[in-house]
Amino acid sequence: MTRRFADRDALEDILEAIKKYHLAATFGWQDVAQRYRRSRVGAFWLTINMGVLIGALGLVFGNLFHSPMQEFLPFICVGMVVWGLISSCVVEGCTSLISADVIILQVRMPIFTHILRALWRNIIIFCHNLVIYPFVLLAFLIPLPSTAALAIPGLLVVLLNLAWMMLVLGIACARFRDLTQLVQNLLQVTFYVTPVMWQPRSLPNGASPYLLDFNPFYHLVTLLRTPLLGGIPTLTTWKYAIAMLILGWIFALWLFDRYRRRIAYWL
Repeated sequence: MTRRFADRDALEDILEAIKKYHLAATFGWQDVAQRYRRSRVGAFWLTINMGVLIGALGLVFGNLFHSPMQEFLPFICVGMVVWGLISSCVVEGCTSLISADVIILQVRMPIFTHILRALWRNIIIFCHNLVIYPFVLLAFLIPLPSTAALAIPGLLVVLLNLAWMMLVLGIACARFRDLTQLVQNLLQVTFYVTPVMWQPRSLPNGASPYLLDFNPFYHLVTLLRTPLLGGIPTLTTWKYAIAMLILGWIFALWLFDRYRRRIAYWL
């Protein structure tokens, strides 16, 4: 068993998984299709559920914060869709290797393929949920912002950050199974302190640096939400996200290279 995983280092494993991306794409698509097998609506049930949630939260919190609905509903729509991508990737990253234990133990395949599988699965769901956004704009007769194209490089940076997070969490949770519950609890707390359902301008001046500037998830959400709402992410947000990407991947590669051979035994 050790010999099976000892013939490639961490970087080679990742590069081979990317080269054989069709494996992750096929597995990820089958995961979504299997989940909604025999359903007429299919994965769009996720879109319907998200749309209902966005509408309910928009009405409640929009009135609570006395925000114009044509401004607040697009804000919470994009925020919830982006947060859904981030939270699902983080949570499923914890179980990405555990749930693939049979394949890892019996099939010669790059381990990082299972990370890409979970990431691709959530990208598909994200694209389904993103369909809600143009309908919200249409409901208020709001044109598509000219800055919307900036969300594309923002999405790339977000996905690269999520990839290293999923890899680190997948390794850590394969060794310590209780970490999955801890991550889920911490993520729930993070949701409430991240401006997804509330706007940053509603914060007191003294609290802003702590809940925004030092919150990595705020910067990831902002990279996608701000262009879709007609703004441009600040240079600080870009620097923070890119620095997190570089440092995160350095740590993830070190961790993967150090413990890759032990993953099969932990499973």
